[in-house]
Amino acid sequence: MISITSNFDSGNIQVVSLDDAANIELNIRKDTGAGFFQWFYYRVTGAIDIDLKMKILNAGEASYPEGYEGYQARASYDKTNWFLVPTSFDGKTLTIEHQPEMDVVFYAYFAPYSYEQHLGYIHAVQFSPLCKTESIGKTYEGREIDFLTIGEEAEGKKKIWVIARQHPGESMASFFMEGLIDRLLDVDDPVPRTLLDKAVFYIVPFINPDGAIHGNLRANAAGTNLNREWGTPDPDKAPEAFHILNKMHEIGVDLNLDIHGDEGLPYNFMASIEGIPSYNKRLKDLLAAFRKHWLEISPDFQVEQGYPVNGPGKANLNICSKAIGEKFKCLSMTIEMPFKDNANLPDPVFGWSPERSAKFGESIVDVALRVVDDLR
Repeated sequence: MISITSNFDSGNIQVVSLDDAANIELNIRKDTGAGFFQWFYYRVTGAIDIDLKMKILNAGEASYPEGYEGYQARASYDKTNWFLVPTSFDGKTLTIEHQPEMDVVFYAYFAPYSYEQHLGYIHAVQFSPLCKTESIGKTYEGREIDFLTIGEEAEGKKKIWVIARQHPGESMASFFMEGLIDRLLDVDDPVPRTLLDKAVFYIVPFINPDGAIHGNLRANAAGTNLNREWGTPDPDKAPEAFHILNKMHEIGVDLNLDIHGDEGLPYNFMASIEGIPSYNKRLKDLLAAFRKHWLEISPDFQVEQGYPVNGPGKANLNICSKAIGEKFKCLSMTIEMPFKDNANLPDPVFGWSPERSAKFGESIVDVALRVVDDLR
C-alpha cells in the first residue's frame, strides 16, 4: 500500500488523493502565517517498482510558478544522494513521474538541509581551534541563532560577514556554507591561512531554523520574510534579523555576503548595492574587482543573467545586502544559486547539486583573498 507523508523536519506536502498510483494528487502547504509557497519535501513508501505519477495541483499558484518551467524535482533513497527525476509543468500542475527502485523514497524541490543537519555540523566544527561558536539570540520560536567566528580577532583585520538561510526553502545556501566553512578551517590550505592572517569571518550559517523545520519557502515562524526587515528589524516578529544586525553594529562590517537560491533563473549570480545612497567610486571599483576575480576563479559564476540593477538611490534598504551596504558603507552582496540546473554547465543526472553548491562556497575564499586588502 502506497503511503505519503511530510511529517518530519522540513517536510511539506498535503495529500489530496492516493487512490491511483498513476494519478496521485498533492498540494503544497503555505508558509506558516504567510501566503508564500513553493518548497515541497515528502516521503513515499510502498511504491517499489510502481510507475508513479504525482501531480502537485496548486503549483501554478505558487509564489514563483516560473520556477517550475524547465525544472526537475530531486529524489533520494538515503537523503544523501539526490538525483533528478522526470518532471513537467503545464502552467497549472507540476507532474513528477518516477518508478522507485526501493521501498522508501524521498522527493523534494531541492536537496534538503534540515535543522538537525545544521546542529550536527555546528557541533563538528567547534572542534577546530580556528572556530569559536556561540549563540547571539533566539529565533521567534526560541531556537538558538548559531554564530561562528573563524580566525583570530586582532586590530586592523578586515571583518567579513557571511549569512545564509534567511529564506528557509533555499537549502543550497547551507551546502554553500559548508563548503566555505570547511575550506576556511583547512589548515593545510595556504589560501585560507593567508586570508585569515588579514581577516576574520563572522558567519551565521542558518538564520531561519524555525521556517526550515516548518517546511516554509520564505517566512519565519511569525510569517515574516526576514529579507525585508533589515532597515529596522522588528524584535518581536523578526528577532533573527534584529539580533544579527545588533551583532554587526557591535563588531563592524567590511564585506557582507548573503547567500540565497533563486527559483526562476538557471544560473549563479549576484545582486549588489548599486542603488544605495552611499554607492561611490570606491564601492564601484570593489564590486567590479570582486566580479572579475570570481569570474576568473569559478566557471559556475556568471554576470550576463541576474536581477535588474537598481538605479541611483532606488535600492530597497530593507533588503539585507542593500541595508548593510548603506549602514556600514561597505561592499555587500546577495549571492543567488539555482533550484534548476546551471544552464552554462548542466548536469543531466544531478542538476545543480549540494556538491556543486559546496564547491561554489569554497571558491569565495579565493575571491576574498584577492580583494581583502582593498575592503576598507
